[in-house]
Amino acid sequence: MPNRREFLSGAVIAAAATAASPLLATEKTAGGSNAANATSGSALPRKPPLASGLFPPDAEFGVGGTQLGNMFRVTPDDEAQLMLEACWNNGVRYFDTSPWYGLGLSERRMGHFLDDKSPDDYVLSTKVGRLLVPDASANDISIWAGRLNFDYRYDYSAAGVRRSVEDSLQRLGLPKIDIVYIHDLAPSNQDMGEEWTQYLKTALDGAMPELTRMREEGIIGAWGMGVNDIEPSLAAMDNADPDVILQATQYTLINHEDALNRLFPKCRDNDVSLVIGAPLGSGFLAGTNYWMYSKDIPDGYWKQRDRLSAMAHEHGTDLRTAALQFTAAPDVVAATIPGARNAVQARENRASMDADIPAEFWQALKEEGLIAENAPTPS
Repeated sequence: MPNRREFLSGAVIAAAATAASPLLATEKTAGGSNAANATSGSALPRKPPLASGLFPPDAEFGVGGTQLGNMFRVTPDDEAQLMLEACWNNGVRYFDTSPWYGLGLSERRMGHFLDDKSPDDYVLSTKVGRLLVPDASANDISIWAGRLNFDYRYDYSAAGVRRSVEDSLQRLGLPKIDIVYIHDLAPSNQDMGEEWTQYLKTALDGAMPELTRMREEGIIGAWGMGVNDIEPSLAAMDNADPDVILQATQYTLINHEDALNRLFPKCRDNDVSLVIGAPLGSGFLAGTNYWMYSKDIPDGYWKQRDRLSAMAHEHGTDLRTAALQFTAAPDVVAATIPGARNAVQARENRASMDADIPAEFWQALKEEGLIAENAPTPS
C-alpha cells in the first residue's frame, strides 16, 4: 500500500456490524461474536471507487458541512444545494461531513448533491463516534436547529465504528468514503468531561484498529482524528497508525502557537498530514459574533480581530482572506475547510484562496506580535 504521504499528495489509493455495543461496553455483534469478526455479513462495499490523484485539492481548499446541518439556524434545502453548487463550480473537490452535523441532515444533503458526480472526481470524508437513534421528538439538539428526528449515543468500539460507516454510506447514498475521522473524542467535549480518557481507551482498543483493518480491506482510503483539542491527536499518533488529522479550533490567525509547537512537529515525525477545521473560528474571522460555535468570545479577541482587520485593509486585503490563507500555509497542512451557509459565502471563500496578499503584510503581523514569529506564511 502507499504510505500516508503518497496517499495525501495524490497518489493512487490502494484497494488493498451489525449491532453496536452499549457505551464503553465490550464489543459484540448481533450473533455474539467479537468485533474482530464484524466483517461477516456487513453491507460495506468491498472495493469502493475511492478517489485518486485529488488530495489535497487545488489551492489546499475544501468545504466543511456543518452548516448543511442547520448550525445555529435552519438552512433551507435550496440554499444548501446552491452553496454546494457554488463550491463545485469554483473547483472544490474535497467535501467533509459528519453524522453529528444536524443528526444526519448534513450527510443526506451532501449525498444528494454528489449523487450525479463520478466518485473518482471528489474526495469525501465523514466521521464516526456517534450512532444516531430515531426520535420523533428531537428538536434543536446542541447547536443544530430544527426538527431533527434523531438523537445520538457515543460508540467508539470496533463494531460501533463499522456500523457507523455503514449507516453513513446509506444516509449519503454513495458507494464510498475516502477518509473517516474519529469525531469529538476530546476533553473539551462537554458530554464527556473527565471521562474522555475512558472513551479514548475504548477507541484505542476498538475504533483505531478497526479503521486500520477497514483501510487495509479497501473499504475506506484513510482514517484519523477529527477533534477540537490537540491531546487526542497526539495520543492517536503515539498509539495507532492514523493517516490524517482534522484539527479544528486550534490553528487560526488568532490562536495557533500550541499547534505550531506541539502538534505540527508530531505530525511531521509521524508522516501524518493535517486538515484544518474551523479556520475562520466558526465565522468570527469573517465578521460574525460566534467564536468556535459559541457567543462567549475570549477576552481580548474583539480587539485582536479589529487590529488584524485594520492591518489587512492597510495592505489591500481583508481579514477572511488572510485567515484562510494563513491556515493553508504550513507544509504539514493538506487542506483548510471553511464552512459556508450559502453560495455567496462559498464564492467568497474561494476568492480568498486565490487572492494575492503582499509579503509585507505577514511581516507586519509578526513585527506587531499578532502572529507567532515561527508561523509559516503564504509564499
